[in-house]
Amino acid sequence: QVHLAESGGGLVQPGRSLTLSCAASGSTIQYYAIAWFRQAPGKEREGVGCLSSTDENTSYADFVKGRFTISRDNDKNTVNLQMNMLTPEDTAVYYCATDRRRTCTVVAGIPKFYYSHLYDYWGQGTQVTVSS
Repeated sequence: QVHLAESGGGLVQPGRSLTLSCAASGSTIQYYAIAWFRQAPGKEREGVGCLSSTDENTSYADFVKGRFTISRDNDKNTVNLQMNMLTPEDTAVYYCATDRRRTCTVVAGIPKFYYSHLYDYWGQGTQVTVSS
């Protein structure tokens, strides 16, 4: 079993930065590819990006490229989502998840993180609100 828990959410002004963490218990997070998702009110959950465990390769959704960075901290057993230049459109509950694979896989040529229903283990989410 893998238990994930997100932290670091809160209220932040537009243009500012925020870092979320995904911690694992019951297992070592460094063995798994970790994906981040978000769900805004009234919208479907959408994939933000993914970090592989084998080569630290990352992939991101187009709407966050250049602004968000996913990285791993093995000492703290966490995977972090650094979010820069935040806008009100980034307001959402953010989740981390894993399918317990080591790499960020592709489904029919599309990164798997575009398909949230294919992930088995989820954290409870952390709220990020971007507002002045």
